[in-house]
Amino acid sequence: MSALSPEALVALGGVADHQRQRTSRIASVLGNRLGSSALDYAVAHHLLEGAEHAARARDADLLAWYRRTTVRDLTHLSAGPHIVLSPRPADLLRSEISETAYYLVGPDTSPAPPEALGLVRAAFASATEHGFGVLLTHHAPVVCLLNRRRLDETLHSWALTRLPGTVFTDYTAHPEVLARDLIHEAAHNWLNDALTAHDVSLPADVTFFSPWRGTRRPVYGFLHACWAFSLTVLYLRRTRHSVTGPVVPFLDAHLRQQEDQFASGAKALTEALSYVSAKVVRDRVSRAVNEVVQPE
Repeated sequence: MSALSPEALVALGGVADHQRQRTSRIASVLGNRLGSSALDYAVAHHLLEGAEHAARARDADLLAWYRRTTVRDLTHLSAGPHIVLSPRPADLLRSEISETAYYLVGPDTSPAPPEALGLVRAAFASATEHGFGVLLTHHAPVVCLLNRRRLDETLHSWALTRLPGTVFTDYTAHPEVLARDLIHEAAHNWLNDALTAHDVSLPADVTFFSPWRGTRRPVYGFLHACWAFSLTVLYLRRTRHSVTGPVVPFLDAHLRQQEDQFASGAKALTEALSYVSAKVVRDRVSRAVNEVVQPE
């Protein structure tokens, strides 16, 4: 099986149509005029969740804001085709939609500071240079920067199925590290969209051992790990030789760790993929992992 470029790996029919249809349905519910871009898709879910929160709180003014707002009203938060957020920890929310904290765009949302915008631009530039710009444009158009960390500190990042297109992540001063984590979470968003677009339903009672978690996980979680970590490895292999300074041993250590985990985790991939009814999705995940474990 020949390798595909990163752009070809994520170019999957049906995903863009799914995003547009979902955005149109949300716009109909809210009664506003959302567009059809990937950014509109991501923002639409913020508006929908925000409207639900406002309705439950019986806050008529806030509900009205969420119902009338569109991407055009959020240009003050934009960095090119993306929205960059940098909320305070006290602004993060917890509710039934997520076990982890999250943030919703609102009328009081402030622009991210220039330093954060510059870092995100540099991260996107690095990702684009190495073939992952399309992935980030379509599946990480909203970036929520959380805590600034040192390289020797644990970095947390996540994406939520209820907020597709949004990435929550800690960050360091190094754009390559941020690009790695944006690619990882965008990959999760891509796979969720791909499974939905192709009507794939996975069994919850079938599990596989995941070396990334050190425990058995359902097919859904196992495939997500294989796909997302494979894309980060492909990115790091491409960018590794262009970086200098203290980030070099950090990236090298991450690559060695991933090679060990794929050596054991990839063995179960064929069986796990047998539960994916859509051949095109099976093909993309298989090709990405195959390139990691058997690079040309």
